[in-house]
Amino acid sequence: MTTTPKIIVLDDDPTGSQTVHSCLLLMQWDVETLRLGLADAAPIFFVLTNTRALTPEKAAAVTREVCHNLKTAIDLERIHDFLVVSRSDSTLRGHYPIETDVIAAELGPFDAHFLTPAFFEGGRTTRDSIHYLNVNGVDTPVHKTEFARDSVFGYHHSYLPDYVEEKTAGEISAAQVERFLLADIRAGVRDRLLQLHDNQCGVVDAVTQADLNQFATDVLAAASRGKRFLFRSAASLLTALAALPPQPIAPEAMAQYVRSGKPGAIVVGSHVKKTTEQLEQLLAQPGIVGVELAVARLLENGDGARSTLLTEAVQTINAAHVAGNTPVIYTSRQELTFDDTQTRLDFGAAVSALLMDVIRHLPSDIGFLISKGGITSNDTLSKGLALRTARLLGQVLAGVSMVRTPSEHPQFPDLPVVLFPGNVGDASALAIVYQRLAGIGQ
Repeated sequence: MTTTPKIIVLDDDPTGSQTVHSCLLLMQWDVETLRLGLADAAPIFFVLTNTRALTPEKAAAVTREVCHNLKTAIDLERIHDFLVVSRSDSTLRGHYPIETDVIAAELGPFDAHFLTPAFFEGGRTTRDSIHYLNVNGVDTPVHKTEFARDSVFGYHHSYLPDYVEEKTAGEISAAQVERFLLADIRAGVRDRLLQLHDNQCGVVDAVTQADLNQFATDVLAAASRGKRFLFRSAASLLTALAALPPQPIAPEAMAQYVRSGKPGAIVVGSHVKKTTEQLEQLLAQPGIVGVELAVARLLENGDGARSTLLTEAVQTINAAHVAGNTPVIYTSRQELTFDDTQTRLDFGAAVSALLMDVIRHLPSDIGFLISKGGITSNDTLSKGLALRTARLLGQVLAGVSMVRTPSEHPQFPDLPVVLFPGNVGDASALAIVYQRLAGIGQ
């Protein structure tokens, strides 16, 4: 009987755990914290690197530091069998191939690295090596969506071999990419996996969870024969690799995690169109009080504006809480333009710092916290709540995770925190999660 390898996920924002449960999320990556993940009973754990919010140089440096410490932790824990996943966005945004190149240099050699961007809960599928996003019921090649026009991670191709060639600046040509098509996956690819070597790039089709379950079975079989693989993946492959039973408490019943039945707080940082649509429906719900942060003021008068915005927000939040309502703190929705990428990233960091100030000033007896947006959620865990680790409870809605703070947390012990990606769910999804936790219409 072969042992199942420990699945180590370097997550470029904290939403990659959106299809699994009962495992650890690590917000720090010193050797001792990594050892907690390696020693945990769950087959999988996540290191939240937040690299999608960083410059390419910083993303590479963070990834290198994590891998360096992982090597030490793996030796100390005597882990012999492991798989590494560079978890990234299911709409192809992120630092590829920077992160996989660093992982390969530090933890390799690997026989292959695979792009597996399918994420079924979010309507992302891959067939004939073309990656699709379901937009209002229509499968749309992702290069035709708003995500391909991302000002930092934009791209021109949905056909994954061409995407690889584009992102590697021709270092890996489209013709060199191994294509694992649906017919291949469903017939079984174990023998083919055994032939791969020298970090061959492969792209993997999948339109149902069963496709990735079959692929994972073949991957684990090949790994048990000594093959070493690296993955650049969205969340659905992790479901297949971890092979967990159903989560302990059903999504509809997760209000039982809410502290003392109290009202919560909701923080919305994501700016994608889907989030704005969801926010509109949320603000129409009973028991909700909107708290808009006019973040454009940060451009005029940095620290002074931040202090004023914080003071104004905290007053409104406290009044809402005392009245038994749930405040929704959200950044103003107008589109801002920037001279260059660095200026945009700096402004994003300033906005996030303001949101984290708000979280630190929330009433200590809130019943729950919902964080909307990937980067916002990462900062909520690592900065706003200053967590070292958190235990993943499961999903409150498909693709939307809930974690809980440790019992010894100084400000918010045992607080359920929902990590809601920016680009997941229909227009009513954020309102539904609020209703579930607030016990509305149950």
